[in-house]
Amino acid sequence: MSGQLPAPTPDISPEAAPFWEGTARGELRLQRCGQCGTVVWYPRGLCPSCSSSGLEWFTATGSGRIYSFSVNRRGDGAFREASPFVLAYVELDEGPRVLTNIVGVDPDAVEIDLPVRAVFADTGAGTALLRFRPA
Repeated sequence: MSGQLPAPTPDISPEAAPFWEGTARGELRLQRCGQCGTVVWYPRGLCPSCSSSGLEWFTATGSGRIYSFSVNRRGDGAFREASPFVLAYVELDEGPRVLTNIVGVDPDAVEIDLPVRAVFADTGAGTALLRFRPA
């Protein structure tokens, strides 16, 4: 199992503020286009499908499956002591794929299509980082 991953404080853009407010409460918040229904990741001002500015926030299930992953055995900077750790794309039940870390599991036990659930790593600054663990 990997060591404790660092949880650096994120830089927060105005478009992403509702997402970060949700992480502080343990909620995964995503945007949905009111015009075409596309679920959007990452937070932004315009829908990537139809360019509408009518994006609305909703609370997602926090569930998904591992789409792709890599086991990093040589971290850098603050992640040096956390190796090995898993960097993965998780495909959310709502559709988007999120680049994240998989925690709470031996990195060698991670596999494609593994069901996962969102967890939130407190940064100590009023935000939390979105990560996933096996469901």
